[in-house]
Amino acid sequence: MSTTQASKIEIRKATSSKISSVDFENLSFGAVFTDHLFECDFKNGEWQTPVIKPYAPILMDPSSKVFHYGQAIFEGMKAYKDDNNDVWLFRPDENYKRFNNSAVRMAMPEVPEAVFMDGLNELLKIDKDWIQRGNGSSMYIRPFMIATGPGVVANPSDEYKFMILLSPAKSYYAGEVKVIIAEHYSRAANGGIGAAKAAGNYAAQFYPTNLANKDGFQQVIWTDDATHTKLEEAGTMNVFFRINDTLLTAPTSERILDGITRKSLIAMAEKEGLNVEVRPVIVSELVEAAKNGSLKEIFGAGTAAVVSVIKGFSYQDVYYEMAPIENSYASFLKEKLTNLQNKLAEDTFGWTVKVQ
Repeated sequence: MSTTQASKIEIRKATSSKISSVDFENLSFGAVFTDHLFECDFKNGEWQTPVIKPYAPILMDPSSKVFHYGQAIFEGMKAYKDDNNDVWLFRPDENYKRFNNSAVRMAMPEVPEAVFMDGLNELLKIDKDWIQRGNGSSMYIRPFMIATGPGVVANPSDEYKFMILLSPAKSYYAGEVKVIIAEHYSRAANGGIGAAKAAGNYAAQFYPTNLANKDGFQQVIWTDDATHTKLEEAGTMNVFFRINDTLLTAPTSERILDGITRKSLIAMAEKEGLNVEVRPVIVSELVEAAKNGSLKEIFGAGTAAVVSVIKGFSYQDVYYEMAPIENSYASFLKEKLTNLQNKLAEDTFGWTVKVQ
């Protein structure tokens, strides 16, 4: 293992690569990781020297506070390689901003921009060969931070570990998705941590999602905690509804994640002249639209799948399925966005950033 120094990052390169053992045509999402990872510790009130090192397990004290009080946040990003073998990020400034917003909400230290961005860029350059070309191929990026300070006293940790993992990915396709609208369980509440990408948000979804799976549904459309009348998110994604030719989505709030794919699709739809309304969407409105035929589409939006089409939904034990549609907004917007991300179309928004 060789050790070098670059941009104040200590680099310890792996002596060999496992890339030749990877079947890039048959990747399970988030299951394969590259040769290296990025790591930076927060101790004694300041960030230490960051390091890029071979991917390997980490050693932690059993009393580390992440295990006991759940101080853990993460982000989901992607990098793409164009036909010139250049690597591009999609709106990394938005991920960085949201990461630190999550840190503040979880009483964790903010990560300096130089640590986050320089570390990410250097890691991508080192493992560049793992990024495959072509629309549908990408590098999924997982920055995360956990509380590593020892002790089981119920207060914020004084030590943290920030890391970045890289996982090559193919197009994410979940098949036909049927969802159930939540009538009892909630994803988040006012005053809570729903707007943060906190690990506990996702753990809390697993049980009601498992119940939905047993009834033949792949995901849950979450409703507001107070009345269960407002439609908020679909599974781990923001959600859009097309009623006639109007695209509807809920506004962000303390309960709803400020999705980067969400805001990108809104901007693209508006630029294409589609009618978009960002406002509360009521369950009864959706049911009525399904009954009278004006509900044309429902789709989720997120980093992993970009756009995930929802075939139908259940509410109060009644299932509503939408007929196949020509001129789908979901397909149109997904193609527009993925072409931009993969540099197959001009980026008129200035969202793509070249890895230098």
